[in-house]
Amino acid sequence: MGHKHSKLNPNDLNDLVSNTDFTEKEVNLWFKSFKKDCPSGILSLEEFKKLYTEFFPGGDASKFAEHAFRTFDTNHDGTIDFREFLCALSVTSRGSFEDKLRWAYSMYDMDNDGHVTKKEMLEIIQAIYKMVGDEMIKRVVTDGLSAQDRVDRIFSRMDKNGDNQITVEEFKIAASQDPSLVMLLQIGGQRQGGSSQEQK
Repeated sequence: MGHKHSKLNPNDLNDLVSNTDFTEKEVNLWFKSFKKDCPSGILSLEEFKKLYTEFFPGGDASKFAEHAFRTFDTNHDGTIDFREFLCALSVTSRGSFEDKLRWAYSMYDMDNDGHVTKKEMLEIIQAIYKMVGDEMIKRVVTDGLSAQDRVDRIFSRMDKNGDNQITVEEFKIAASQDPSLVMLLQIGGQRQGGSSQEQK
């Protein structure tokens, strides 16, 4: 969308206003910033990792960036275009709690099979801990749990049938009891969004 143009065409603009929580003015500002960061109109995985690394210099953001990239890249073509970027940003920054839950679940569900396993959740939470560093973790996660302890606690509460999988409905309950499951992912989504907006 808009790869070769410095302005969005009216149809694309109307589509984005209808499908995000951004105003027409905000969409245009984001597009201008996105084009400044990505003159080609698309973000590669390496460019995406670079943006995350710039915003989380105190940690290692590369693994989390890979998971975020997968969640942003909704058509699975290996790149993120402006529409994918803005739709994901809209959910992480302005979406309802339900929207944020579904977005978070899609990140935890790494193989997209409709279930989150202990291994999948641990990998994501470890990537978040690694990315944000100890100081931010202490501010967001006040209970002092390690990544492994957090996953064990979630599964002991939610995995009622003991199959080591959590469905989206079970995840909703888990997130309502442990909001950090969603809050930690929002840090990544919102900071990624800031990479463009702060340069406008």
